[in-house]
Amino acid sequence: MTKEKIALIGGSGLEKLELQKDAEIIHLETPYGATSSPIFKSVFPNTEVFFLSRHGLKHELSPSKVNNRANIWALKNLGCTKIIATTAVGSLREEIRPGHLIFPDQFIDFTRFRSNTFFDDFANGEIKHTAMADPFNKTICMQLADIAKDLNIDYHSKGTVVTIEGPRFSTRAESHMFRSWGADLINMSTAPEAMLANEIEIPYVAIAMSTDYDCWKTDLEPVSMDAVFAVFKANAEKVILLLKAYLSINRI
Repeated sequence: MTKEKIALIGGSGLEKLELQKDAEIIHLETPYGATSSPIFKSVFPNTEVFFLSRHGLKHELSPSKVNNRANIWALKNLGCTKIIATTAVGSLREEIRPGHLIFPDQFIDFTRFRSNTFFDDFANGEIKHTAMADPFNKTICMQLADIAKDLNIDYHSKGTVVTIEGPRFSTRAESHMFRSWGADLINMSTAPEAMLANEIEIPYVAIAMSTDYDCWKTDLEPVSMDAVFAVFKANAEKVILLLKAYLSINRI
């Protein structure tokens, strides 16, 4: 039986997973340079899982220094047919509380300095403008939401995430501006990762974990890195349970 090949991209707080134990370690050269980390291949009954740590195994890469093109190209080259990415996010909505999971359906790219396309020019005669109206795969998002419901995990089945350049957090003015744009979440990783996956035709979804309320709520202390990691580490088990349940489903 042919095994499905699924890529997992671990974000902040999930630089390492149990999946890496006894995994095959893959170092892959790409036309865009080195990937953020080695890729760890684990084999399940119906699935081959390829895990990559977005910020490096020791979280040594700042958001702007992540080589997204190398990461996505490598996963495509390995034959992955879907990407599930985890990401820490700040909440821009009262109802999205710290510890909740969210499966975004839209993003806003507010980054400035990142390589965001595989098509830097049209020199070979191929004009490429990738449709990006619905950047997250609806089927996978629905499957993950159903699992979250079964596991009694607090979740939101949709949301718009705005990706900022970082590594700094937002000013209050920026946070209020993003809310006025209709953004529900804020992070530093979804763009251009999701854009590149769509360009290279790999279905992509994000499992977002709310860690804080950014800085728009004046009745709370402004977000800090220590607070973000404290919440994420305390709730990372939810993401791991969700991933394990998803990988156990027979989809072949």
